[in-house]
Amino acid sequence: MKHLPNPTHHKKIVVIGGGTGSFTVLQGLKSLTPDITALVTMADDGGSTGVLRDELGVLPPGDIRQCLVALSRSEKIRDVFNYRFESGTLKGHSFGNLFLTALEKLNGNFAEAVKTASEILNVQGRVMPITLDNVRLVYEDATGRQTRGEHKIDTMRFTPDSGQARIYLEPSASINPEALQAIKDANYIVIAPGDIYTSIGPLLVVDGVTESLQSCKAKIIYICNLVVKPGQTTGMDVSAHAAEIERLAGAPILDYVLYNNTKPVTTLLEKYVKKEEYPVDFNKKQLRRATYHAIGWSFISKEDVKSLAHDPLVHHRSLIRHDTTAIKRAVKRIMYSPIMLTKLK
Repeated sequence: MKHLPNPTHHKKIVVIGGGTGSFTVLQGLKSLTPDITALVTMADDGGSTGVLRDELGVLPPGDIRQCLVALSRSEKIRDVFNYRFESGTLKGHSFGNLFLTALEKLNGNFAEAVKTASEILNVQGRVMPITLDNVRLVYEDATGRQTRGEHKIDTMRFTPDSGQARIYLEPSASINPEALQAIKDANYIVIAPGDIYTSIGPLLVVDGVTESLQSCKAKIIYICNLVVKPGQTTGMDVSAHAAEIERLAGAPILDYVLYNNTKPVTTLLEKYVKKEEYPVDFNKKQLRRATYHAIGWSFISKEDVKSLAHDPLVHHRSLIRHDTTAIKRAVKRIMYSPIMLTKLK
């Protein structure tokens, strides 16, 4: 049984994921502790990141950039890092991606590039790549058919076989030693919402990650997605999402699962239904039998997020987002008042 940390000390929180999911969670949790670490997937090969990887042979900067921006305390520099060129040969590229690429070329080391960018952005906490190996993601279905590349996998339709479908990296990758230490030292590990097979999975299949999650002292919290991904997680409810995370991790690692139990407004819901993106359903009786604590709450943000028409290298922007304040409150309740959790169910 894992023990709760001393409440008089700063909690060490590690957030695992990539892209928008980690960005949202980091924004919500960074005020809970100064000791927050983002461990970021390194399999992205789409959009601006994919172009830079293919043309310059660098490690993927996109998800790292989003986490740096989420933890930055410099508003003006945050805006610069997020600026995306709208015309010319740089059309679609964000300044932050180009800056991280330049730093990697200058230092010859991506980890050092991230540390330098963290200093410039006045980052609270730390951002780390989960691996420093240059890898590509592979999805293999139950028939043995393989699809290579995170972007291709992200945009394809398939019906995963929970017993046979697998994802792996080519070549195999080793966990960044600093990331490994962060997991060992953590009091709480939060698995951010995101696509199971292209955002969370690529982290879990890095050599050393699942072993460290299985043996760590931290409480592990999974924040479930709000909507399904068409052709990939269609029909999967909260229990199925959590089960797939644990299958990829190779063990029942989750202590808490946070899930949304409210419906989005009709206008947003209609937009998603047209794309076959339905809210993730839940079965309370099934969740009560789970090995983890399942906590349902209203996690949908009321902020109206618009698609970015001037962003040609990004193929989709989510309109239904997690509420950063709700995430903060739920995680804070787990950290400081676990005896009150029944009020959230």
